[in-house]
Amino acid sequence: MSRIQTVFDKLEQQKRKALIPFFTAGDPAPALTVPLMHALVEAGVDVIELGVPFSDPMADGPTIQRASERALKHRIGLRDVLNMVAEFRRSNASTPVVLMGYGNPIEAMGWESFARRCAEAGVDGVLTVDFPPEEAEEAFGYLIESGIDPIFLIAPTSTDERVARVAKLARGYVYYVSLKGVTGAGNLDLSAIEQKLPQLRKHIKLPIGVGFGIRDAGTALAVARLCDGVVVGSRIVQEIENSTEQNVVANVGKLVKELRQAVDQA
Repeated sequence: MSRIQTVFDKLEQQKRKALIPFFTAGDPAPALTVPLMHALVEAGVDVIELGVPFSDPMADGPTIQRASERALKHRIGLRDVLNMVAEFRRSNASTPVVLMGYGNPIEAMGWESFARRCAEAGVDGVLTVDFPPEEAEEAFGYLIESGIDPIFLIAPTSTDERVARVAKLARGYVYYVSLKGVTGAGNLDLSAIEQKLPQLRKHIKLPIGVGFGIRDAGTALAVARLCDGVVVGSRIVQEIENSTEQNVVANVGKLVKELRQAVDQA
């Protein structure tokens, strides 16, 4: 049983919802990535989504784009991110870590080598934003063979056919993008999420996490009442951007504790 499934099974028994934060590895400085991961755990998160910096992100809004730019200035690449996960694993063997990014760095490394290195580092899942399920079966087969869960995005515009295809390939959980547009854009339409989720659950038996547009405790609570997990990215990255290297770990921990308290009210 994967760490991701273990966490969601435990949450289901406790009748609680998952809190899944995202931030970009190497931002604001490489030496702070692992301390930030540990601070997230101490604040009560269930799964960590760790962004792999990429120069041409297509799904990320300005906030996360700037995070990638800051990390790339430190020359953080995929191998560095895997090393960070391995360092985190030296003192944390239980919190699932999902790498979130784009296909080019993985293609450069090679999917078979990437899957093997993920397993060695202690990665639990991989979400490749620009790798659709129609093209993913062979590549993600390497992940599954290595015990790594392929995580897929579902959009408000996804057809029943696409949802069924994702349901066939996905492991761990499915990430529902709550709005049309990039990360951090637009206002959340809770009624639209509520209407879409029953359609998704006809095909998807895995837990469903909802992200994009969740910016405070109030929206985190409202979304948590509708799904199995709440994904918060841009708001955390914004906190990193607005903090100094001296207080960023404390500031992010404080924010995430507030989000945890809200999600636990669901």
